Amino acid sequence: MNHETATGRRAALASFAGTAIEWYDFYLYGTASALVFGKLFFPELNPATGVLAAFGTFWVGFLARPLGGIVFGHLGDRVGRKNTLVVTLLLMGFATFAVGLLPTYAKIGIAAPLLLVALRAVQGVAVGGEWGGAVVLAAENAPAGRGSYFAMFAQQGSPAGSILSTVVFLAVSALPDEQFLTWGWRVPFLLSGVLVALGLLIRLKVEEPAEFVRAKAKAAVAKVPLVEVPADCVADRAARHRREHHGHRRRVLQQHVRPRLVHERTGHRPPDHAVRAARRVRGPVLLAAGRGAAGRTRR
Repeated sequence: MNHETATGRRAALASFAGTAIEWYDFYLYGTASALVFGKLFFPELNPATGVLAAFGTFWVGFLARPLGGIVFGHLGDRVGRKNTLVVTLLLMGFATFAVGLLPTYAKIGIAAPLLLVALRAVQGVAVGGEWGGAVVLAAENAPAGRGSYFAMFAQQGSPAGSILSTVVFLAVSALPDEQFLTWGWRVPFLLSGVLVALGLLIRLKVEEPAEFVRAKAKAAVAKVPLVEVPADCVADRAARHRREHHGHRRRVLQQHVRPRLVHERTGHRPPDHAVRAARRVRGPVLLAAGRGAAGRTRR
């Protein structure tokens, strides 16, 4: 196995492990919202409304995800994918572990649901920065021509995290109700600390993509990627549109207008379909050509 393939496999494994752990934490919150949070953090509401309030805090994580993608996408282009993905993993681990230690409404009152919402927002920011960065890290470290295949492993982390969170919660839900609501529900969140430590061991062994290392050595890293990348995309699309438009005009001249002009000058009649096409397009094309000639004459 050559160095390029080994590096790509390590990056794919790190992307899979990191996203699996982060999505484990993310989905864990959803299960707890259905089973626990309404009773412990919104006890003054009726049961149905309490569950809805719990799922309202769950929604905050999705609301925060785009912010994480923007912030950590920008930082990834500036300081490297590996460093930013280590930060997102630590953020997610901190938020999830803290949920497992969070006092309930009976202990600290309204501060409990407010802290729950804040920690959920941190989870959303972390997973928003994780997924896109993990895909790019795996793709950029992949061997030539295999970027899509290696990037695929990052996406497999989502179902793996979902399955793992379901299995862990299923295990603790076998406890008696009193024990489950007292401490059992906290175990899956506290277990996240162990998983994050394992994820860090894997992720710290990954190398930064060679392309980024070369760009950094040449001081060619974008200064403000959040602004420069969209601007470059717009410029590329405009240039491609101009090339396609120019190529279309050239094809029209070669396939339709030229046969008609040859017929007019030599008397050799082109095929009927070429004549019909030439009649349809000759006027607009010659008009455009005339305008271009007029513009060159004025200059």
